[in-house]
Amino acid sequence: MFVITADQDASSRTGDKVEQILRRMARAIPAQEVVLPFQRTVGDEIQAVFDSAPVVLASALELTRAQDWAVGIGIGAADLAEEARSSSGAAFVCARTAVERASSKAVTVPLAVVADGVEEGAADEVEALVQLLAAVVRRRSDAGWEVADLLRDGAGSQRAVAAELGITPQAVGQRLRVALWSEEQAVHPLAARLLAGLDRSADAHGEGR
Repeated sequence: MFVITADQDASSRTGDKVEQILRRMARAIPAQEVVLPFQRTVGDEIQAVFDSAPVVLASALELTRAQDWAVGIGIGAADLAEEARSSSGAAFVCARTAVERASSKAVTVPLAVVADGVEEGAADEVEALVQLLAAVVRRRSDAGWEVADLLRDGAGSQRAVAAELGITPQAVGQRLRVALWSEEQAVHPLAARLLAGLDRSADAHGEGR
């Protein structure tokens, strides 16, 4: 099981953005793909539970895109209640450890991955890859996101995106190249597969106890 715990950065200066991010995540990630949806846990912290590696990856990157959040991905067994903040288990403990590291200066990108009972170094390798994706997402310009979002939402070809935006197909291609859109999308399946592998290892560890 996967748990994301995310903590807002510098909320005392920028104001509480929890309700804003909850609405954003509800729009970005279909409810049927989430085991327990994002909710406020305490203060300016939110949490959700997933059983799908691609969905937890998409959720972590969407939070990263918002810029204001340190994101911790915890992987392990979970005892689920009706909502995330009432649930418990190793995945929640790992998510807590991960978000604390993501909030510190120990990482250059505010995202961390911690898995229960996996081989030493395995989670660090996955974390490095997911952080690389997060760095691409965080640095993408508004112009890059404008075309990327249209493609992601099913606009079709780059020519169709160009017509939608009133720019040339060449300009769309240039924006996508600068945004590293194709490169990011190509890495998603690998990152999701590695996250799923950590989940299987954590499950095996939990069953062996």
